[in-house]
Amino acid sequence: MTLQAPKMGRNCQRFCSVIVAWSCLCFVVFQVVIHKTPNQYSAPSINSRYLLEKLTDPPGTTSKTEEKEFTDTDDEEDVLNIDTSPALSELETATFLQRKLHNLPYEFYVRFKYHVFSKNHSCSHFPSIYDIKFNNIYWQELITSNGTFFLYGAYYDNRPLSSIGPSIRVLGLIDRIEPTVPTYCQMWYQASQDPVVTKVLEYKYMWNKKWGNYKQGVLQPYLITCKIPDPLKGIPPVSVSLVQKPCDAARTNLRVINDRPEKKGKFAVCVKGLDFLDVDLSVRLIEWIELLSILGAEKIFLYELEVHPNISKALKYYENLGRVVVTPLTLPGDLPNFPGLRHHFLKTKITNKRQNELIPYNDCLYRNLYSYEHIALLDTDEIIMPLQTNNWNELMEIILRKAFIKGNYTRASYNFRNVYFWDDAKHSYHGWNPEIPKYMHMLQHIHRSVNYTKPNQYVKCFHNPERVLTLHNHFPLSCLEGQCTSYPVETDDAHLQHYRADCVTSLRKSCETEFKQNTTEDVNVWKYKDELISRVNETLSVLGFFKDR
Repeated sequence: MTLQAPKMGRNCQRFCSVIVAWSCLCFVVFQVVIHKTPNQYSAPSINSRYLLEKLTDPPGTTSKTEEKEFTDTDDEEDVLNIDTSPALSELETATFLQRKLHNLPYEFYVRFKYHVFSKNHSCSHFPSIYDIKFNNIYWQELITSNGTFFLYGAYYDNRPLSSIGPSIRVLGLIDRIEPTVPTYCQMWYQASQDPVVTKVLEYKYMWNKKWGNYKQGVLQPYLITCKIPDPLKGIPPVSVSLVQKPCDAARTNLRVINDRPEKKGKFAVCVKGLDFLDVDLSVRLIEWIELLSILGAEKIFLYELEVHPNISKALKYYENLGRVVVTPLTLPGDLPNFPGLRHHFLKTKITNKRQNELIPYNDCLYRNLYSYEHIALLDTDEIIMPLQTNNWNELMEIILRKAFIKGNYTRASYNFRNVYFWDDAKHSYHGWNPEIPKYMHMLQHIHRSVNYTKPNQYVKCFHNPERVLTLHNHFPLSCLEGQCTSYPVETDDAHLQHYRADCVTSLRKSCETEFKQNTTEDVNVWKYKDELISRVNETLSVLGFFKDR
């Protein structure tokens, strides 16, 4: 063992010498590299190199890396069909939602929400959007000690013929016959102050008990009226809440609609909730819209429950052109709203359907009180057809002249007799007209019943918004001057062309003998043939509804 000790010591010395020499060599090489490349740096990532280049680039220059990054982004946008628009601000979101929820004072709330809980309240504070008891998106619910209210819209009414002066009208359904519960309108002029409170003046029933469903517990249509106090005459509130006691914390808050264009239009058309779940009537709808436009309808207001995707596509096209307004709609309360189930309910419960339809009809009236001289409530299979003139404006000149001869006063409405134009899939009455595309339904169906339905039955009207208070599908229900006056238009001047496969249910027993067996050819619609075909074809082409030819 003693003989090996010197050998081990020498080995350790050699190893240490090698380590020291290697370290010195590495130090020398490192120093040489550093001094030869003083401005070089290493970067572990593109982002850090980008930041360093931004610090060293002269002002106003763009680095190569930056150019590459922008090029990458542009390439990505070229490849991907995505929405790159910036997120909406709070106020932009409020404007967007206000258009979607026309009966909600959302935009006002967003602008003044920090004033809602002001110390200036001694009665009640302006209800937050999140205080509202919503029902099925578009309705607001008020539960009272004697009945539940489902409110849809509120409107400012200062028409000169109103005997009560300026007022707020509220449309809704109540599950009571002749409601007796006292309620109050809280009218909101500012978010920071107490509301102006007035008692509900009237529950105006928009139905006739002879038509059915006249029983407690079934939702009934009403127009609710609150008078605006004299000191505030001429000043519409921003919104209104309906409550049971004057200073109750409100769970409803409806924006008060008071639209007044600079210039009043002539004619508008209102259409009840469309319910075409699985039937593609888009081409027939396009023909109908274009013919109404030719006749003089300046805008068509439609309410939509559920429709085929092609119908939605067509309506959106016309909405973008500013020719129609489509308002989505649901049923209130515990009525079904699931697609398909709602459709079946409306086909089965006809009286409930008719009662619910009065809400969109009258909403359309009150949203346009000051916008049009005449409003017509039409279904998409109906046309008011002038027979001696070319359009509605010329027609009304004749009607007004004749009406004043019979009585020197202005009528609340002008009604048109109903006549059936038969939808016959087999075209047993006639063949196809080769000069007209087969898809032009009204132009191809020119055979009608000789007999009209009886006067005042199944008529449609031009209504005068300055005089009517509530509307039914066929005629005014109530008017501002008391009894409604309606002028029956002579069938030589115009009539209501109703395109159907059969009579309405109440006429089914006599339909064959009274209407179907005695027909005549009526080609009055052909005077619009060339323009109508051109318009429809253009729209079908834009929408891509033609197959590749």
